[in-house]
Amino acid sequence: MRTRDMTVGKPAKMILQFALPMMAGNIFQQLYTIVDAFFVGQYAGMNALAAVGAADWLSWLVFGIAWGYTQGFSVLISQRFGAGDAQGLKKAVGNSVTLTGIICVAIAVVSLLLSVPALHLLQTPEDIMQDATVYLYVLFAALPILGAYNVQAGILRAVGDARTPLNAMIIASFTNIGLDALFVIVFRWGVPGAAAATVVAQGASAVYCYVILRRIPQVRLTKNELKMEKETVSQLIRLGTPTAMQNIVIGVGGTAVQRVVNGYGTVFVAGFTATNKLYGLMEMASVSLGGALSAYVGQNYGAKKFRRIREGVRVGARITTVVSFVIAGLLFLCGRGVLGWFVNAPDQKLVNDCLDVAQRYLNAMLVGLFVLYLLHAYRCALQGMGDTVTPMVSGVVELVMRVGAVMILPMFIGEWGVYFAELCAWFGAMVLLVSAYYIRVRKLPDADWTEGGK
Repeated sequence: MRTRDMTVGKPAKMILQFALPMMAGNIFQQLYTIVDAFFVGQYAGMNALAAVGAADWLSWLVFGIAWGYTQGFSVLISQRFGAGDAQGLKKAVGNSVTLTGIICVAIAVVSLLLSVPALHLLQTPEDIMQDATVYLYVLFAALPILGAYNVQAGILRAVGDARTPLNAMIIASFTNIGLDALFVIVFRWGVPGAAAATVVAQGASAVYCYVILRRIPQVRLTKNELKMEKETVSQLIRLGTPTAMQNIVIGVGGTAVQRVVNGYGTVFVAGFTATNKLYGLMEMASVSLGGALSAYVGQNYGAKKFRRIREGVRVGARITTVVSFVIAGLLFLCGRGVLGWFVNAPDQKLVNDCLDVAQRYLNAMLVGLFVLYLLHAYRCALQGMGDTVTPMVSGVVELVMRVGAVMILPMFIGEWGVYFAELCAWFGAMVLLVSAYYIRVRKLPDADWTEGGK
């Protein structure tokens, strides 16, 4: 049984059972960036690590558009699954696959054309420009492959199957580790080798998801379901576009920060990159719990079980807060040691300077990690109810807060202003999302707002 009905059973149990496999999958997915950073930093040098970091936000921006659409598409899929609409479910799945292919090819072409101008606009240091350019070329050319995994994983999670994406990430992670060692250490391909390893590994995960999807009758497609249907396409675009726009504005804010970071020089960029490679580990539990909440809320919204939505989100918010404090505590204790995995240079003073930057940035984020976790919980709850506009607006808030902070705070507190920019962005978005959720959820029909109500 690969699907899971989340409209019955205890919400906490449903959310955790769904989130834990996702969390494990995200751990393996984060091995991509961590292993890449380790091999690049240790065997290709500090400049190579800085080159990957200089390209990070641009790649996140581009991938975020494709990922945003697939995330939005999964909302309609989970709602139709929860409503028991078998034919509508297949049509939503088929049109999601077709749209994802079209979107990814279009984005890949545009991104390849604009990569070099974008790196120059961000004032990328000349000593890392070539590696950063090649890194982006490899990743952007393979965007349809990366999109294939994202859309299939989104479909599987929407119908309650979190195990298959987990298995896919395990396969991909071990593939990536082996290819990193081969391409970076043996073949000495450096930054391009790390990018190529990521692409091949992601392709392996996409193939695995495809094989499993073919075994699930509810989402097994024919050519007819792949044909574009005006009403379904309209709904998918309506749900996907705000989420993609949300990621665009977040990415634009991130590139603005990267432009400021680049101005501090290669050592600062390398230190900043080292911490950003841990960012995924810090964020993974919140992404997993948020994904579980989105599927849970989407299914219950489709089944019109509105009371369960409030109960589940309340439980989910508590769980995410506790998890954030545990992760922050662990990284406060051992963060510098982990950061040291990514930095290597002949001059030990350069290494120490780089690690000092990395640790200061890490500590600044850990102070407000719980804010990031609540942000994901409430953003995904709203998306599960079909509201992808408010999360998009929250992305605009992140953009304004992040850019404003990185432009203003360094004038008063120096480089610490760069470190705290991320925290400011999280806080602004979280306040908006929490407020919007409680306003929206109180308008749902047949809801009992008394504590312990039946």
